[in-house]
Amino acid sequence: MGEVSEHRAEIDGLPIFWRSAPAPAGATASSVPLYLHGVPSSSDDWLDFLRLGGGLAPDLPGFGRSGKPGSLHYTIAEYDRFIERFLDEVGVERVSLLVHDWGAVGLAFAQRLPERVERVAIVNAVPFLPGYRWHRMARIWRTPGLGELAMGTTNRFTLRLISRESNATPGPMPEGFLDSVLDHFDQGTQRAILRLYRSSPSDVLAASGEHLARLEMPALIAWGMKDPYIPSRFARAYADALRDAELLELPDAGHWPWLDRPDLVKRLVNFLSAG
Repeated sequence: MGEVSEHRAEIDGLPIFWRSAPAPAGATASSVPLYLHGVPSSSDDWLDFLRLGGGLAPDLPGFGRSGKPGSLHYTIAEYDRFIERFLDEVGVERVSLLVHDWGAVGLAFAQRLPERVERVAIVNAVPFLPGYRWHRMARIWRTPGLGELAMGTTNRFTLRLISRESNATPGPMPEGFLDSVLDHFDQGTQRAILRLYRSSPSDVLAASGEHLARLEMPALIAWGMKDPYIPSRFARAYADALRDAELLELPDAGHWPWLDRPDLVKRLVNFLSAG
């Protein structure tokens, strides 16, 4: 198991936090694993992955310990450019991507700069595909006034209640996960979530994946089939949209499938390091 280090820097004046860990002894991959979290979490999601396979895991702007300025719009395009600037800052040219939930912004980067992506793993990611309709909670967040009210009433009790549908294991999400979310769920993160969802109607999502078919690198689609937020058909839709994709369907897992199926961590790490 590799030791995970924490880092801080500024990119164009924006404070950024990320974690890193060295590759295992004997690893020969020509790329660095890059883990991109979704909403409402942070690089805390990736600690087990980093310990096992090494790599990089930033807190995306608006989340975790990174900056959350009101000057950002928190759009897919902004996150795409941030990924490029982050990799330039840390001196990494080529990555193997793992994207989860809104970490799908990494797919915009991959389509724009495919030469910098060796492999891509897609895990219950927001569909950059036609035909997706936002889930109930997202529709609330996308509604002015109602979204702000929902953010203001989020606490441990409501998060435990809502999270009961997020995993296949009975009960709410693990306490450690809830702690991680609540530790960073300040007004800056709430604003980032509202702006991100409101800037991303269905047509924007579909347009953001219009060049997926051009991606030629190996891809693995790993999908918890009990995801209440993203219908399971989008696992196959992602696999069909990519040229060289393997589909791994997990009938006993939810939106954060590695929490229901810890064996998935090794499966994903092995895929990312196979290059």
